Amino acid sequence: MALAATSTSLSHATSSLLQLSSSINGETKSLSSSSQLRGNHLASSYPFHLPSSKNANFSKKLVIYAKRLSGLEEALRIRRERELRGSTTATRRPPLRRGRVSQRLPVPDDIPKPPYVGSRELPEIASEHQIHDAEGIARMRAACELAARVVDYAGTLVRPSVTTNEIDKAVHQMIIDAGAYPSPLGYGGFPKSVCTSVNECMCHGIPDSRQLQDGDIINIDVTVYLNGYHGDTSKTFFCGDVSESIKRLVKVTEECLHYGIAVCKDGALFRKIGKRISEHAEKFGYGVVDRFVGHGIGTVFHSEPLIFHHRNDKSGSMVEGQTFTIEPILTLGSTECVTWEDNWTTLTADGSPAAQFEHTILITKTGAEILTTY
Repeated sequence: MALAATSTSLSHATSSLLQLSSSINGETKSLSSSSQLRGNHLASSYPFHLPSSKNANFSKKLVIYAKRLSGLEEALRIRRERELRGSTTATRRPPLRRGRVSQRLPVPDDIPKPPYVGSRELPEIASEHQIHDAEGIARMRAACELAARVVDYAGTLVRPSVTTNEIDKAVHQMIIDAGAYPSPLGYGGFPKSVCTSVNECMCHGIPDSRQLQDGDIINIDVTVYLNGYHGDTSKTFFCGDVSESIKRLVKVTEECLHYGIAVCKDGALFRKIGKRISEHAEKFGYGVVDRFVGHGIGTVFHSEPLIFHHRNDKSGSMVEGQTFTIEPILTLGSTECVTWEDNWTTLTADGSPAAQFEHTILITKTGAEILTTY
């Protein structure tokens, strides 16, 4: 479950070395993007925010900063523009609308619950990095394996006419049957046991009565609390026949996740994650969302370090035994976002598709172990 970066945390981030900018009354508006796919899964990318302008009159001329585009990069840019034009005409779907949200589901009294349950206040982000001993690592592995099994099971339910509320019920039942608690339920007042983000929804979608349609994509974000430890993962799935341009977005998004994981090891700088993800995303002209970040995880749901998925100057390095999430969100169009009145559901401002993938990882002396697998 992604965290929204605060203005303080975003101040650590620097802008991309490669920026494609459109002239706007003498100002510039940065464009960047990325995406990825694995098998039949789609992922939702985190939002990259662009400066707003009340009188935004775009000129057609592109200004290139930091380096020239090679012939290949220019061809990729043109292809992305064509894909975006296609997604906004014949393949553009009606805007996402909120359906009916049912009552939250009960959890048996004998299942241990996180300390935030019962309060509608959003918990503070814990300042301590979560570094585990052998017993803690074993418990993290168990929680993360369960989360991985649940998200894959949820993916098998994705098909036209199924509602996200039905997916929530199935996920909820599988988690409590395992003696675990669905971590999103009651977190800051979140009313459901899983996040389901469809099409242009970047993240934190609330399950409701809307039926999935042929051609939709849906990110399912599962976190479980088992034996005092949280395990967090998400994947984006295809519903029926999905367009090639969106499949490509999803493919690149998942690739970005794994490129980010590949730079992780004891002593590595956190900022290398965002640099590597941005480099791969920019090859395809996709935008990387900077509003939502990865986070430390363990006995606490959300803690430092915050993991930026775009280029940044964040200080600090990884430590053996540490656990955190990496969860990039990529968009086919704008990375600006709007949030519904429920204060959770966040969509791309222009209605373009978004994708995201997430893993919880453990830092080792020589690399990183993906915990959300089995």
